Amino acid sequence: MISCITKFSVLALVLLTLSACQDSSATSSNHFKLVITGSSTIAPLVAEIGKRFEAQYPGSRIDVQTGGSSRGITDIRQGLADIGMASRSLSASEHDLHGTLLAHDGIGIIVHQSNPLRSLDPDEIVKIYTGKVSNWKEVGGIDAPITVLNKAEGRATLEVFLHHFHLASSQINAHVVIGDNEQGIKTVAGNPNAIAYVSIGTAEYDATHDVPIKLLALGEIPASLEEVQAGRFPLSRPLHLVTKTVPVDQVKTFIDFATSEHIHDLVTHHYFVPRQG
Repeated sequence: MISCITKFSVLALVLLTLSACQDSSATSSNHFKLVITGSSTIAPLVAEIGKRFEAQYPGSRIDVQTGGSSRGITDIRQGLADIGMASRSLSASEHDLHGTLLAHDGIGIIVHQSNPLRSLDPDEIVKIYTGKVSNWKEVGGIDAPITVLNKAEGRATLEVFLHHFHLASSQINAHVVIGDNEQGIKTVAGNPNAIAYVSIGTAEYDATHDVPIKLLALGEIPASLEEVQAGRFPLSRPLHLVTKTVPVDQVKTFIDFATSEHIHDLVTHHYFVPRQG
């Protein structure tokens, strides 16, 4: 009798242990955290995608941090982040990494709303940013000195700008160095003589929400998301989610969710152009 009770107790203990292990395994697979770092251009969109993802996958946590595209790439290489955000194409030196297209964006030139100019051609922009033109009257504006804003090193917007206009960072003659798009927009909004280049999506949103800035056409082409979507605006860029290898497990689950049609409303809400397919 005692032997039967003992065997029953042992069997019950084994079953209880197996059940606990299964519960623990389920918990560990359903409760996870992803760290995503990088581009401040993409971060607000990814943060909202993260909230929607957390609601659909209870127990998940998406931690989004900014710092520029270079930080995202560095963090991926060093294992400090699960996903990096890069608001540009991957370079030749980054061919070992895996980029997944999230959306498209354009980079536009902004000035204060009171500035009478409506456009600048590429040559004029180069002359302004290299210091060869220092007064607005030289490009058809008012008689006032130009305050040139430039992006900080490590910002993808800077890299795209330099590449498009065939400039080196050492050639830029800037008065103010800025970080994210909102800092540039805020600075231009407070300085009638300033010029900067920022995400078209962010600038379009702010310009329609009573921020005193405006986007200048690039030559004959208006700086607008409509032109970016049509493929006509030349200064545009892809927005990428970057991983060290082809995404797997929870990282793949998140990236598949972030690039699905179910989040196109968030992409357009942030004034970006959704990827196709």
